[in-house]
Amino acid sequence: MKFNEAPWRTRVLRAPLGWWRARDGYVKDRALAALLTVLAFVPTLSAIGAQLGDLPVRRADALGVALTLAQCLPLAIRSRWPALCLAVVGTAFAVHQALACPPTFGTVGIYLALYAAGAHQVRFRGGLVAMSTVGYAALAVVLHSLGSPQRALDYLAFFSALALIWLAGTGVRRWRAEEAERRRLAAEVATAAERARIARELHDVVTHHVTAMVVQADAAQFLLPAAPERATEGLTAISGTGRRALTELRYLLGVLEATGESASADRARVDRAPALGKVVDLVEQARLSGQPVEWTEQGEQRPQAVDVELAAYRVVQEALTNALKYATGRRTAVLVRYGDEHIEIEVTTDGPGDGRTATAPVPTAPVSQEPRIPGLSGGRGLNGLRERVRMLDGELVAGAGPDGGFSVRALIPSRPAQE
Repeated sequence: MKFNEAPWRTRVLRAPLGWWRARDGYVKDRALAALLTVLAFVPTLSAIGAQLGDLPVRRADALGVALTLAQCLPLAIRSRWPALCLAVVGTAFAVHQALACPPTFGTVGIYLALYAAGAHQVRFRGGLVAMSTVGYAALAVVLHSLGSPQRALDYLAFFSALALIWLAGTGVRRWRAEEAERRRLAAEVATAAERARIARELHDVVTHHVTAMVVQADAAQFLLPAAPERATEGLTAISGTGRRALTELRYLLGVLEATGESASADRARVDRAPALGKVVDLVEQARLSGQPVEWTEQGEQRPQAVDVELAAYRVVQEALTNALKYATGRRTAVLVRYGDEHIEIEVTTDGPGDGRTATAPVPTAPVSQEPRIPGLSGGRGLNGLRERVRMLDGELVAGAGPDGGFSVRALIPSRPAQE
């Protein structure tokens, strides 16, 4: 039973502490003012209050009670109007000390008001410090003229304590400002990262399918006069490509609408997400667009996490898109190798001087033999892919081959899907 007692007490204390933290600052100030007011009239606590001057104490009267209340109740506005709170409490404290009213715990209010001014005052901070310093100096002169036994060093020591309290409030204010700035910068970074992610997804979806549709439409137009039946196949391919684009766009919109949820939280969205098992569809789509693609798969495919499968899919998608845009009609080889720790993807496109030929299912319009290097001509696809793969602790390398072709190689760490 002794081992379970401490956690039980922790749970009992956690509830009221959590409730108190959730309260508004003004509610806390009012509660503090009420608590100090009650404690100010507890005789056993009177010796704890702030005392300056050491003048002969006068008898308790209504004026002393009023001055005590004036040092406690204004704390209810210490966060909203800190300068006004300090002015009222400071004046009441000075009069209380000059009249030698009975000591009270309520004089602690000067410390709380000064701390609040340092922590919450926004404008005229320098002026407030100057006026407070002048007021304190005037109080010291008045107490000395009334016969106070305090020496100059005693007044300086008390003033130093007040200055430290002000500086503590100022330090808290500066810390809060820096924390707010850090949160703002973190929010901006998160927003920029989200925008970049959305831009990558839209680029991957729109560019690939639109490129395929443009190539297929050009091929159909090329075939229409001579082979109308083959042109019909091209139009059918365009229709299928458009439907696939709509499916991926619906998935992307579903992820964007899922505020606060993981992309893998909704089983229906996960099923619609592009995955490794759908890479074959990309290959077939490229073939229908007239690109001769060789597809090789090695190793045993195992279900992977959504972000891993999506990254692998996007690598093949971007590489085939570049092949359609910059090397139409040239042989393209796609290799996906499944390992125990990594998934390796390599997409290679032959250059104009390779010499190897392949028959495409659909003829395409003539293209220039001048090699164009994907990613070096202003596109954001490969850069976005590098960032996506890097976030998974993987690596992506892309570059031109000796024959003028181009290759993309990615190594993505395996991460089995959670059941």
